[in-house]
Amino acid sequence: MKAVYFDNAASTKMRDEVISVITETMKSNYGNPSSSYNIGRASKSLIETARKAIASLLNVSASEIIFTSGGTEADNLVLRSAVRDLGVKYIITTKIEHHAVLHAVQELEKEYGTEIIYLSLDHLGRIDLEELESHLNSKANALVSLMHVNNEIGNILDIKKVGQLCRAYKALFHTDAVQSIGHYRIDLQDINVDFLAASAHKFHGPKGVGFAFVRKNRNVKPLIFGGKQERGLRAGTESVHNIVGMEKAMILAYDNLEDEIAYIKDLKLYFINQLKSKIPNVAFNGLSEDLEGSTYTLFNVRLPIAASKSAMFLFQLDLKGIACSKGSACQSGSNQKSHVLTEILNHDDLEKPSVRFSFSKYNTKQEVDYVVEALKELI
Repeated sequence: MKAVYFDNAASTKMRDEVISVITETMKSNYGNPSSSYNIGRASKSLIETARKAIASLLNVSASEIIFTSGGTEADNLVLRSAVRDLGVKYIITTKIEHHAVLHAVQELEKEYGTEIIYLSLDHLGRIDLEELESHLNSKANALVSLMHVNNEIGNILDIKKVGQLCRAYKALFHTDAVQSIGHYRIDLQDINVDFLAASAHKFHGPKGVGFAFVRKNRNVKPLIFGGKQERGLRAGTESVHNIVGMEKAMILAYDNLEDEIAYIKDLKLYFINQLKSKIPNVAFNGLSEDLEGSTYTLFNVRLPIAASKSAMFLFQLDLKGIACSKGSACQSGSNQKSHVLTEILNHDDLEKPSVRFSFSKYNTKQEVDYVVEALKELI
């Protein structure tokens, strides 16, 4: 059976160079980085070197990078502290955010009475900046939480414009950038973002590690209590090998970015054209067919299949060795429809199977051809 992996938005294959540096760190740097003796200080030095390297790629200060277990922890750290410690009374967001944000704000609504304001979306999943401005104009002590790249339909948010609105109305701005860090150059001196979340395994790094960007003078408090690691903002012994692996993955991502964007964008365009030419009435959700309005790393396709056949569709693809998904990997195994597509599709379109294919530098056009032929057989 041929194995074809088209679920890179869920997780990516680690680069060989990342595996090598992780392995070497695990062998040689086993000291606790909080220890005062030499072998511990060596581990601490690796962490701080990684912090400086990651900060440099985002054009921020090293002190503004907090290492976490991943994007979900980073989102929760920011959102909970904003309400608990920074006086946020209103959170402005959408119903197509990642569940790390949606479920966090729902809990804050229950615990603290925070008012959650959900922006309207058009049929392509786009917000109205005028509506956002209207809410910002009427709500003091607000935080805006909008993801940079949607993980299911690939829509790209203009975070620079959103940041400008937030600054004009003295609102805080948090963005879940899990799908964009490592795939787009982001200069945080040029963009007014107060908080950002990232995860290493989305850009060919290890699982279980990520970071939060917290802009200077945004005095968040810890989510996890214990020791004084991460300037007192994230207790617990740091995962040195994973942090070093994330550093390596991020450096390589940006060193090779332009070449890999060109390769993957060409692959996406080829895939779209093959689907259109060989499967009549195929459609694309959100802006995912638009190479400018959506990320080059994925699309979400709606297939002309009867509802009676759709239940087993992904299982049948799996039998052919094809890994893809109907939405966020965090919903895997759930019978519920995608919460993102539920917000933007009508009832009839929602009944048709929609599949997210997401790409990396390791995919090929030969794999695309194999998948398109498999889809034709199932329709």
